[in-house]
Amino acid sequence: MSGRFIALEGGEGVGKSTQGRMLAEALRARGIDVVTTREPGGTAGAEAIRAMLLSTEGDGWGARAEALLFAAARADHVEKLILPAVARGAWVVCDRYVDSSRAYQGGGGGLSDNDVMTLHRIGSAGLLPDLTVLLAVRPEVSAERLALRDGGAADRIGGRGADYHARVAAAFRAFAEAEPGRFAVVDAEGSPEEVHGRVMAELMERQS
Repeated sequence: MSGRFIALEGGEGVGKSTQGRMLAEALRARGIDVVTTREPGGTAGAEAIRAMLLSTEGDGWGARAEALLFAAARADHVEKLILPAVARGAWVVCDRYVDSSRAYQGGGGGLSDNDVMTLHRIGSAGLLPDLTVLLAVRPEVSAERLALRDGGAADRIGGRGADYHARVAAAFRAFAEAEPGRFAVVDAEGSPEEVHGRVMAELMERQS
């Protein structure tokens, strides 16, 4: 079986990590070799950059510096983990990928999409997922989930204001509308099991 690369995307509190775990378990039950990973992260170098990006210490990074750091982490991640796994026939399930940079540093931070994708072409040869699952919830649902998850202790990016996160959500929607062949938009409200069922239905439909 040929390898596949699936990314889960969306704003804060949509359930990407939970759905990634459930998707990986379902695929493994079908006898598929699955590698789960995340961005920023997945390799030692990328995890070190993650710690710098998400730390609440200091006065933070500007959007351009953030974009460069994310691109550097992704370059290491793609070269050392994603491409080798897909080449051996594994399915890679990744919690966030380049569309998060496009949405957060682009839509939220004001960089152009062309600038973000230029960094991606330089760092990761422009690699895109075979399927990007965009998990979507209403803002009030996201806020409620974040309050339960973080208890008021969000990381540097997750703790930004509502206007910023609204721009991020709008950017994700625009990407999905522009690339319907790559994106599957999934209603992420309801129980984890209900959402997982929707994710699997999208995956099976696109496999047929």
